[in-house]
Amino acid sequence: MRTLVVVPTYNERPTIEKLLRRTRKAESSAHILVVDDGSPDATADLAEKVGSEVGEVTVLRRTQKAGLGDAYRAGFRWGLDHGYEALIEMDADLSHDPREIPVLLGLLAHHELAIGSRYVPGGSVPRWGFHRRLISWGGNRYSAILLGMKVRDLTSGFRAYRSETLEKIDLDSVKADGYGFQIEMAYLVHTAGGRIAETPIRFLDRTQGESKMSTAIALEALKLVTKWGVERRLRQPAKAPKVPVTLPPWDR
Repeated sequence: MRTLVVVPTYNERPTIEKLLRRTRKAESSAHILVVDDGSPDATADLAEKVGSEVGEVTVLRRTQKAGLGDAYRAGFRWGLDHGYEALIEMDADLSHDPREIPVLLGLLAHHELAIGSRYVPGGSVPRWGFHRRLISWGGNRYSAILLGMKVRDLTSGFRAYRSETLEKIDLDSVKADGYGFQIEMAYLVHTAGGRIAETPIRFLDRTQGESKMSTAIALEALKLVTKWGVERRLRQPAKAPKVPVTLPPWDR
């Protein structure tokens, strides 16, 4: 299966070299696309230098910071235009372990979307405090209930799509960014009848660089999920499936 790993970057110079080398070691046949939004710290230059050493790395240079969702849309379009069969998305900050990529690809044999999940048995977020875990878990449960989905980690940014699944989605109509983008994409796969699988991952929060997430992005996701949930209930008021409430699997 021809695989493309899409990695959005903005000022990720401290981690991009390790990420590229680890990804190449984990999945030697995959092509890596770094989508850089004009990083002033020359992330793109370093990615190209390392890419020339490890091979099969392309840097898509963009002139301005347009957001995570926009970067992924650009990367997906590039991958579809170049005939890749599986498209992986992952962060550049070493939060996601590239060694899990083969597991995600294996799940695509029988699913349209495979998600690396922090909230299924075996998943963990060891560096998060209780308050942050509660907010993240609560946001995911809220989204799953409103959207009628049995996915526990809708906001995960480590996932794999079949190319034919992405081709069915109008990427230009996907406007959300950050957490909202991940939820919207999973919801579009779900509404199109796609099968979604989750596999446990150990999510390690960044230790270098700065987080790109913000309160505004979280609020955007909350507003969009509420909007989609209301629209869904209005369309199918008598068929809203019940999603069981489960306790959060806090890791210790």
